Amino acid sequence: MSLAVVYSRAQTGIDAPLVSVEVHLSNGLPGLSIVGLPETEVKESKDRVRAAILNSQFEFPARRITISLAPADLPKEGGRFDLAIALGILAASEQIPSELLSQYEFIGELALSGELRGIRGVLPATIQTARAKRGLFVATSNADEAALVSEATVFPAAHLLNVCAHLSKQTLITPHAQSLSAQQQATKNLTANLSDITAQHHAKRALEIAAAGGHSLLMIGPPGSGKTMLASRLPGILPPMTETEALQTAAIQSISYHGFNNKHWKQRPFRTPHHTASGVALVGGGSQPRPGEISLAHNGVVFLDELPEFERRVLEVLREPIESGKIVISRAARQAEFPARFQLIAAMNPCPCGYYGHSNGRCRCTPDKILRYRNKISGPLLDRIDMHIDVPALPIKDLNKINQTQEESSEQVQHRVSKARQIQIDRNQCSNSQLSNSHVKEHCRLDKKDAALLESAIEKLGLSARAYQRILKVARTIADLENEEYINTKIISEAISYRRLDRAAV
Repeated sequence: MSLAVVYSRAQTGIDAPLVSVEVHLSNGLPGLSIVGLPETEVKESKDRVRAAILNSQFEFPARRITISLAPADLPKEGGRFDLAIALGILAASEQIPSELLSQYEFIGELALSGELRGIRGVLPATIQTARAKRGLFVATSNADEAALVSEATVFPAAHLLNVCAHLSKQTLITPHAQSLSAQQQATKNLTANLSDITAQHHAKRALEIAAAGGHSLLMIGPPGSGKTMLASRLPGILPPMTETEALQTAAIQSISYHGFNNKHWKQRPFRTPHHTASGVALVGGGSQPRPGEISLAHNGVVFLDELPEFERRVLEVLREPIESGKIVISRAARQAEFPARFQLIAAMNPCPCGYYGHSNGRCRCTPDKILRYRNKISGPLLDRIDMHIDVPALPIKDLNKINQTQEESSEQVQHRVSKARQIQIDRNQCSNSQLSNSHVKEHCRLDKKDAALLESAIEKLGLSARAYQRILKVARTIADLENEEYINTKIISEAISYRRLDRAAV
């Protein structure tokens, strides 16, 4: 009787727990059974593995083969265990040596010919393998993605025979390295430039503050005032992604339906779900939980255009992740947690027709209609949005100045934003939007005059304690942009001005 153990990785949410593929050959009627909570795709692997072994000119053992995927209580899905199962059978039947198996982990789906196919979610598995200090064998198509983990030793293989030749020390596979030129090309920011937008200086200022502190922002304005253009420029002025942030974002996208595109390496995600999107589409879900839009935007931006057109119950699911930076999806059989530290940018019209307050006088909406329209956004959600600003229609005289004035570029604004964000990281180890209440008390202190000013505004606007905290956080960001150690009257006044839609609780 022979036994072989091969290491692989399962996928549970954003995690990739270790799976020991134990293969036992015993006497009895020839057959192959897989135990250890395998899903249908895993059960089907016995047919793929048998054909791959035979077509690779190996002998498929005519014995009873038992394959255990441990731990037994962890659900396994997909064809990711094919390569490990095949190698376990070959090692247990002594057709390949087993001495080196403990040094590596193996992930890949086998074609009937023995060729290796790529799988979804290789990046989380690579991160965990690197921490375990083992090498990782993957399909050639997964090699570039896996090599984004700089600490990992990734071995690309096109065929089962290539892996067997390496383990037999006949033809060694060279570890794969992501080319520097490819990384440099991937980090180029492909977003449009802020200099494309003429005037709207108040909105640009708010956008800069939002970028510097990681604050959420709601823009209210008529059609054609530039709300969508402003939102699309935000990724271009955000601070460059760190290696850790880039890996976190790429890992989430790696397990999504579309997978991760290497061209987006170190680019902040910008997700724009349509207003017909469901709650599951936004936060994730499914019988086998997958990340939603807010998780796919981790360390990036979610832009919700026409905010009141979203179903109210859909918007309400955003309340918890805006605060916590994560989303937990629970199902009867399993639970998955996905990070969701995203920056919410939203846009809406001032009224149902969109032209309330416009100089053309086209609006015929009654006050009751306008109130019902704005009440589609609940008070608790509005309370969690740090900044609300007006984006008025651009006057004709300003339109005529297009291409005649030199506007600031995204690069210039990004330089100031990055400097302010670094001040926050050095002081708080996080952006100002993530400050805890104790840190707000410590870093957002006001003198008596400014405290009285803020208290007066809170009473007149009927603001909540949460809104009070958010005004202080925005003020702290403005002070960081101005390189001011303390918050002064001018700064606190500007921060209060960014609460356009606040209203007293009914």
